[in-house]
Amino acid sequence: MKIICIGRNYRDHAREMQAPDPTEPVIFLKPETALIRPEQDFWYPLFSQDIHFECELYFRIGRPGKYINRKFAWKHIDGYGLGIDFTARDLQSKLKKEGLPWEISKAFNGSAAASQTIEQAENQSLDVSSLHYEFFVNGVSRQKGKPEDMIFGIEELVEYASQFFTLQKGDLIFTGTPAGVGPVKIGDRLEAQLQGKTILSLEVH
Repeated sequence: MKIICIGRNYRDHAREMQAPDPTEPVIFLKPETALIRPEQDFWYPLFSQDIHFECELYFRIGRPGKYINRKFAWKHIDGYGLGIDFTARDLQSKLKKEGLPWEISKAFNGSAAASQTIEQAENQSLDVSSLHYEFFVNGVSRQKGKPEDMIFGIEELVEYASQFFTLQKGDLIFTGTPAGVGPVKIGDRLEAQLQGKTILSLEVH
């Protein structure tokens, strides 16, 4: 199982990161050891002083495949939910300045929280326009996202990613984050809502 993450997939987030809009999906990976299961909390790592949250809509792969045409993408998806991509921003910035890969700032243990997956029948497309979500820190709204604001839709992401990686059952595709990312601190309560319903809640320790 792996987590395929899409960077800069919302124009407003690209602007806040002072980065150009991508012409192709920007992909990085998180291993299974990065995953925080539902009902687990986030533990602040010792190697960073600046951990940031990025709330994202994810889709789960239910059927393996590679070189998948976008028109068949929904044959390979069996669920969706909300996740949090945690980033060690200080470590990432340091590595970027040195021209080095910044995987350790994104893929460290416990760097990806995920809600329970909402089951979706394979081969059944979903009206993603209904999947509006909102993220709160200590009860204060910090991010709002909706799929129609994504630069690359889920069908395009499945097609593109499957050119390079075989998509396996249980893989998650994190589809990118809207503007509003920011730091978390020990004691914070994080909450993600999908269509007004809380489906992910955790504390920072």
